Amino acid sequence: MREVFCFTMAVSQSSFLGFLVIVLAVFSVNGASDRRTNGGEALRRESDRVLGLPGQPEVKFSHYAGYVRVRQEDEKALFYWFFEAEGGASEKPLVLWLNGGPGCSSIAYGAAQELGPFLVRNDHSNLVLNNFSWNKVANLLFLEAPVGVGFSYTNNSEDLHRLGDGITAEDSHAFLINWFQRFPSLKSHDFYIAGESYAGHYVPQLAELIYDRNKQATKDSYINFKGFMIGNAVINDETDQMGMIEYAWSHAIISDQLYHSINKECNFKSGNQTIHCNSAIRGFLQAYSDIDIYSIYTPVCLSDLARKSSPKLLASPRSFSQHDLWHKLPSGYDPCTQDYTEKYFNREDVQKALHANVTKLSYPYTACSDVIEKWNDSPDSVLPIIKKLVKAGLRVWVYSGDTDGRVPVTSTRYSINSLGLGMKDGWRAWFNKQQVAGWVVDYEGGFTFATIRGAGHQVPVFAPDQSLSLISHFLSGKTLPSSRF
Repeated sequence: MREVFCFTMAVSQSSFLGFLVIVLAVFSVNGASDRRTNGGEALRRESDRVLGLPGQPEVKFSHYAGYVRVRQEDEKALFYWFFEAEGGASEKPLVLWLNGGPGCSSIAYGAAQELGPFLVRNDHSNLVLNNFSWNKVANLLFLEAPVGVGFSYTNNSEDLHRLGDGITAEDSHAFLINWFQRFPSLKSHDFYIAGESYAGHYVPQLAELIYDRNKQATKDSYINFKGFMIGNAVINDETDQMGMIEYAWSHAIISDQLYHSINKECNFKSGNQTIHCNSAIRGFLQAYSDIDIYSIYTPVCLSDLARKSSPKLLASPRSFSQHDLWHKLPSGYDPCTQDYTEKYFNREDVQKALHANVTKLSYPYTACSDVIEKWNDSPDSVLPIIKKLVKAGLRVWVYSGDTDGRVPVTSTRYSINSLGLGMKDGWRAWFNKQQVAGWVVDYEGGFTFATIRGAGHQVPVFAPDQSLSLISHFLSGKTLPSSRF
């Protein structure tokens, strides 16, 4: 079904005067800056300013949301939500946050449940102010990509059948080039990318694209990119899968017999699995059926049990990453938060305030997309990209919440060890507020691996204070504290 492409925001007569005053004020304060940019983009930026978001606490920073058309020649529009840093926005770096899936929303998860300033924490109308929001240390940009995720859309239904890692990176890069035209004052800021889960693909791939394109970029297309950070990230199929089995066995989730059966029957290196391997994998998935694989020690959402289907493999059994468990992400201390989030973003008044769903999509807003049915390219490993960018001098950190069974700390350690990097500072505890927050090891070339003690797949949900310390040290390039004081 083709949607009508429209960027026009309807402004009621009662709010038009206020809107006009805002536009005039911005032009008077930032006139010199705006004269260096396209006047239309300045108007678009102001029309994206979020005012009157239902349930929002009062804050002193501005935030913006809306659509950026990817390219003039196609019919794609990606949705973003941007928060200025709290205090000193003009001096602080810019961080792009990406969730994974493939097909899950960075706004429904990252912004609304994890690290944004406004969190959906209950089934009521009010948002909760996040005292550990990452916009305390950075300007914070959330992007829903690719098209078909969240509010991002295309007018050409064929685009939904061409999706994969490559298209996602290309479209996200094009989005950034155009977004910086709308927000030119941020173009000179240090720029970083962060993300979790399948963003272990998205983030390094986009980082490599920016790095390569920057070599021949014009002034308009250059991005001041400095590095990236990924958490509980899918980065190497063989070691990711091997680590899942080790973690489940070492945490008493699967039996000795099942553990030995999987190791005997499954060849994760080749990816070609036998009938006996598939049977063993089904037993592995069944072992997790009554707990949350993404946070093994927290409760499950009981209201979801009635509609929860039995674990089953998708068409291709070569990788756990193609299993529908990707669409059963955790929701933090209240395991039903995802339900609250979807309800909130489906509200017409919320969508109007965020300038979202302007084409009136034919499907409801979901945290993970129901319209993306085919993923065309997903390399077995992004380790070569990571190694390339570390060698290029970019700052690269990988972190792991240690109660996640889906991309567990064992997987990440196996994957990092296969990089073969020289060690700079050995394994040690790191501290936050005089308590052990996790463990960390620094490698040569600016690469760091850190664990977050007691955190599941979505680290900022389970350990918000520690995660804010983590991003703060990453952005400053400082080592994590190695003592209580």
